Amino acid sequence: MSRKRGGGRAGNAARRGTASIEQMPWRIPVNTDRPTEPLDEDGVQAIHDGAMTILEDIGIEFLNEEAIALFKKAGCRVDGTNVRMDRAWVMEMLGHAPAQFTITPRNPDKQITIGGKHIIFGNVSSPPNYFDMEIGKKVSGTRKQCADLLKLTQYFNCIHFAGGYPVEPVDIHASVRHLDVVFDKMTLTDKVAHAYSLGKERVEDVMEMVKIAGGLTEEAFQATPHMYTNINSTSPLKHDIPMIDGCLRCARRGQAVIVTPFTLAGAMAPVTMAGAVTLSIAEAVSAIALFQYVRPGTPCVIGTFTSNVDMKSGAPAFGTPEYMRATQMTGQMARFYGLPMRASGVCAANVPDGQAMWETSNSLWSAVQSGTNIVYHAAGWLEGGLIASPEKFIMDCEVLQMIQRYMEPEITATSPAEIALDAIRDVGPNGHYFGIEHTQKRYETAFYQPFASDWRNFEAWEVAGGVWTAERAHRIFKDIMASFEAPEMDEGIREELEAFVARRKEEGGAPTDF
Repeated sequence: MSRKRGGGRAGNAARRGTASIEQMPWRIPVNTDRPTEPLDEDGVQAIHDGAMTILEDIGIEFLNEEAIALFKKAGCRVDGTNVRMDRAWVMEMLGHAPAQFTITPRNPDKQITIGGKHIIFGNVSSPPNYFDMEIGKKVSGTRKQCADLLKLTQYFNCIHFAGGYPVEPVDIHASVRHLDVVFDKMTLTDKVAHAYSLGKERVEDVMEMVKIAGGLTEEAFQATPHMYTNINSTSPLKHDIPMIDGCLRCARRGQAVIVTPFTLAGAMAPVTMAGAVTLSIAEAVSAIALFQYVRPGTPCVIGTFTSNVDMKSGAPAFGTPEYMRATQMTGQMARFYGLPMRASGVCAANVPDGQAMWETSNSLWSAVQSGTNIVYHAAGWLEGGLIASPEKFIMDCEVLQMIQRYMEPEITATSPAEIALDAIRDVGPNGHYFGIEHTQKRYETAFYQPFASDWRNFEAWEVAGGVWTAERAHRIFKDIMASFEAPEMDEGIREELEAFVARRKEEGGAPTDF
């Protein structure tokens, strides 16, 4: 069987010929800004001491029996499912975790770096519902809608990895859903992929499919991360069975793990941001310590999903001032522990409107300010994670491109050519800069060029049809779908993936009663 690696530079070149919009090239952005640090040194120490006191005196519930056995072996104090661990042991384990690592998908040109000053963005993941301007209402997700959002994930260079299902395709039975969606993910994208930790079969199946798609031996697969999983704790103070099981399986085979407590202040966490962040830190590092005990050096990321509820209704709120501060505070704690950090692009809005964009922009910029390394749900998220929208995906990608442009070093370059004293001298106090040579040499690349924003004045916009932003985004979405070409894949590899999916379906897939 021929097994050449597909989707490399040749595949990229082939796709550029059918581009629907002009977009920025693929790159891993580097955030050179100093992080915003609302906590002073005493504040960082106070949250650390609080988290360690939780681990030592209150404990975390681990419902997974294997985890309980491992904690006992490590010398932690175990009472039923309650685990208490000494801070010295926790810090020793965290010391094994790398501060930076890479994940290499089937197309090595799409390798991502997590840690340091790098910041990468991923698609919306896991909503059960879908909304677009053509349907005009919220509907349950389907495989076609999921595939369309995966095509957007592949198309946009500012989306660096393919998270979970961009919408849950409920038209596929849960026992085999992961097989069909991961097949689509492997064939429609060539970016880093995610596995849900929802029972051993799902995780093991995805790892095998990633191996097949990359043409990897087991030794090569385990030698460096090629995929990742992300789990949430069951706040307050609990880790469930399947998520810990999935992480243990990934860790043992050298794959990356993200631990993201989902703590809503006033509901599953204290109403104060300091209390909510302290709880979140305790939940996250307890699991990361376990994974480091099992396989020292396992690539791990500490995640934050700390926001607040609307105290009038109890509904989750996102992109709030409190959310932004909690993200910044967690960034300080991640650096304190020497761990890469995950945050999210989120909103509570129900449709792709102004509220959706200001809340999402708040959350995305808080990721930048906090020194976040990997941003989940960066494009397409609505209704607190219950809706995925292609128009919102397009609109978010405009914001992501602006953030990436903001980070480009040439904007702040200060060479004589950039200072432009000769141009300033020539123009003087009475001229203008439109036609001079200095401008002519640079005008095409000097400033960010939008693909969804409309910078015309009102009269010109009105003459052109007066199209509102979400409608423009819908038209772009349709254009991308019409011209999309999947990344190159060797036919032998595709056939092997198809055979694996067929065999696993015959075997019954995965249980649904985990």
